[in-house]
Amino acid sequence: MTESATGPAAAPVDDAGGMITRSEAGTPLLSCRDLTKTFSVAGGSITAVDSVSLDFPASSVLAVVGESGSGKSTLARMLLRLMPATSGTITFRDQDVTKIKGQELRSYWSEVQAVFQDPFASFNQFFTVGSLLRRSLKLAGVEKEEGDHLIEECLGYVGLTPKEALHKFPHQMSGGQRQRVMVARALMMRPTVLLADEATSMLDASLRVNVLNVLHDLRHELGLTVLFITHDIGQACYLADRVAVMEHGVVVERGSTEEVIFAPQAEYTKRLLADVPDLRGSLKHHA
Repeated sequence: MTESATGPAAAPVDDAGGMITRSEAGTPLLSCRDLTKTFSVAGGSITAVDSVSLDFPASSVLAVVGESGSGKSTLARMLLRLMPATSGTITFRDQDVTKIKGQELRSYWSEVQAVFQDPFASFNQFFTVGSLLRRSLKLAGVEKEEGDHLIEECLGYVGLTPKEALHKFPHQMSGGQRQRVMVARALMMRPTVLLADEATSMLDASLRVNVLNVLHDLRHELGLTVLFITHDIGQACYLADRVAVMEHGVVVERGSTEEVIFAPQAEYTKRLLADVPDLRGSLKHHA
């Protein structure tokens, strides 16, 4: 079933694997088909991601929602090619990138960047923010003369200035500032896709909104495609165009944010929404 995200919503379809699909999105920039990851354990194996197929249209935000252990972070690491898939394919710009290596993989990483859960762990505590970002210039292939301008530009995208950020050590910044620096660092590679894996889960509520707003603005200002991994369906609703819900490694429901929030079909989605009982009412109030 293929239909533009701007066209009329399709009726829910229960796929062969039990996944409930509503309206489909446009032409994907990044996609995966039947992506599976199985880990060997004593006496057997565990399937963390089971035959997941998703599309990521250009300049859109797709949220993958699920509780701890649902497989969403394992999915993100496979899409980033930080973890090999057991089976299935990953396609970027119509090219199969599932098993690319060497320069091809480095080129892929320059276009597909990530921001992870713990910004503090991403820093070398003995380097200032300026040192961290200048070291990243080599990866971006930018000459020193252009580097200072690029750093200032990318810090500006996340609401920071060189004067307030570059001289500081990580412990001198708030969690929200550290996470925004990591987003700026990712932007220095000039990516087309940004994967944010639980990027707000370690932040206070007020700081979470700041980071969510940064991701929202970047999507519109730079045309970024964003994959937002979260356990919080409220944050997914705030940020995403489309939502995929994962349970035990399987996508059980996907569709536009409005479809999934206002008319959930899967029982698991309904349970997630029951934890935030005012969400749908507040959205309708502001609609």
